[in-house]
Amino acid sequence: MGKGLDPMQAEERNRIIIFDTTLRDGEQSPGVALSAEEKVEIAEQLARLGVDVIEAGFPISSPGDFEAVRAIAHRVKGPIIAGLSRANPRDVERAGEALEPAARRRIHTFIATSEIHMKYKLRMEPDAVVAAAVEAVRRARRYTDDVEFSAEDATRSNLDFLARILSAAVEAGATTINVPDTVGYTTPQEFHRLITFLRQRVVGADRVKFSVHCHNDLGLAVANSLAAIEAGAVQVETTINGIGERAGNTSMEEVVMAMRTRRDYYHGWETGIATEHFYRTSRLVSSLTGMAVQANKAVVGANAFAHQAGIHQDGVLKEPLTYEIMRPQDVGVPKSLLVMGKLSGRHAFRERLKELGYEMTDEELQKAFARFKELADRKKDGVTDRDLEAIVEAERQLPAEIFGLDSFHVTSGTSTPPTATICLQVQGQRYQEAAWGTGPVDALYRAIDRITSLQCRLEDYSLKAVTSGQDALGEVTVRVAARRGEEGEVAMLGRGVSTDIIEASVKAYLAAVNKLCLTTGSHPMPPEALRVKEAVSQ
Repeated sequence: MGKGLDPMQAEERNRIIIFDTTLRDGEQSPGVALSAEEKVEIAEQLARLGVDVIEAGFPISSPGDFEAVRAIAHRVKGPIIAGLSRANPRDVERAGEALEPAARRRIHTFIATSEIHMKYKLRMEPDAVVAAAVEAVRRARRYTDDVEFSAEDATRSNLDFLARILSAAVEAGATTINVPDTVGYTTPQEFHRLITFLRQRVVGADRVKFSVHCHNDLGLAVANSLAAIEAGAVQVETTINGIGERAGNTSMEEVVMAMRTRRDYYHGWETGIATEHFYRTSRLVSSLTGMAVQANKAVVGANAFAHQAGIHQDGVLKEPLTYEIMRPQDVGVPKSLLVMGKLSGRHAFRERLKELGYEMTDEELQKAFARFKELADRKKDGVTDRDLEAIVEAERQLPAEIFGLDSFHVTSGTSTPPTATICLQVQGQRYQEAAWGTGPVDALYRAIDRITSLQCRLEDYSLKAVTSGQDALGEVTVRVAARRGEEGEVAMLGRGVSTDIIEASVKAYLAAVNKLCLTTGSHPMPPEALRVKEAVSQ
């Protein structure tokens, strides 16, 4: 530790495998619920990014997750598609069935190995745990030659037992051995010693690839992953933006850019990642999951390449390397801010979007340009790149529209009960309702519910400013739940952007309601008595 890996040793294994688990461990973040189509969209972007392995989900966990994994296996080409399974027969079989369409597939099976997990969670004796691991690996080999075995909570496991169960997994046919720091407990030097120990003690270690999966409970996930690579691990399990259970996982963009930026220390270790896609991928994952990226997040945060202090600004203007150890273009962040206004034309709009990494069809461009013009008329200080990103992302996330916004009116005050009237477009017809609530947004949501006839429950509501200033673009994200037959409740995220936060709130709620209708397969129609004649709009 401290001097990097010996150059000769590094030369033998300088290609690091990037395993992405955004769609599995990342989706286990509290409050995240992705539809199958959203998962496919993220998976396709991960393929463009160049990840080696996409862990598409946990097929046994729900019918929806099974279908999402199967859709990704069928539609996403290039990366290995992996499915997670516990070490039991039905889990493994379900994973094998979901992955069947994939040209390159991997079953990732796991069982806990720490004393605390075996005693209190599994309630199994060590010998039984080893037997279950062996059986799971053997069963997985019936579906694919590519089998990964993980020893859950490895960093709190007895070392001799850990070496024993990993040796048994290798003997049973595992081709990748994963050592997870499941609860983010270890430290870099300690983890380096553990990987070194296992590579020496596991029987057949020379026949398998060693992998690591680190959680960030103590803020050490990236540091621990890099230490493990120094010790001989060749696969790192990561997520975009570092999302995941509790404090999250190893951030892909951070660990990859650390190796790239510090080639002098890491002796030229390479990945297959097209790093210029990082920013675009980060924004996509943030938008679809509803998890905002903190401004000071390394590599992809809004402030990662921003300079406010006069000394810093002066230095960067003279030579960017004075305060920037990476070029913003290397991760897909535009170097300069192009401010666009209401006099900008369609050609300039299209070219700026291309520079930001967006390729759009003529129809998508037309819709986005109309929203841009509407926003430019409202904003006094011009439209920024972040405004443009918000416009495009909001446009692309709109589901097939069942209920469309026509108009709304709200009345509210300290001595006036908040009331709202809203008119929606439904299959070419217009429907109108009114309601009162605890506030203008609540009143509007109640009025929408009356038209849609859906019994929705608002689980979460968040509002943030996309840009700065009094005319800032506001972004509202809501999580709305509704019942779906015998399966119970299903929840969907909706997102809306506008300079008017009430309008953004309405757009977000309607986006979620439309998703719910498409997911549940029900298209409720409002009562005929509520129809507003077409003549009203004339």
